[in-house]
Amino acid sequence: MLHQTSVKMPTQITQSAADNGRGTVLRVEGELLFDDAVVIERVASQLLEEGQGPVTIDLADLDFLDSEAAAVLRRLEIANGLRIAGIEIFLQSAIDAAERTA
Repeated sequence: MLHQTSVKMPTQITQSAADNGRGTVLRVEGELLFDDAVVIERVASQLLEEGQGPVTIDLADLDFLDSEAAAVLRRLEIANGLRIAGIEIFLQSAIDAAERTA
């Protein structure tokens, strides 16, 4: 019998300067749930208020993104002009994982 185990991956958010020296990158690793997205929203808003924009949210190392968190990120992208990067890598990883379990 096959048992499925769920392991909670903590969310890690790392702030760094953009490669070009202009703006800030928030790299998200692990799982991104609604509460985590709200934290990112607060941090990004503060960075923009302090003139440390533009802000990029890098999701390349994300393992899971729930729909409520995705809605928050989308709102940030539209309302505040934040850039979302790395989503293509995240989507490909999800597709690869689904193919392995199929």
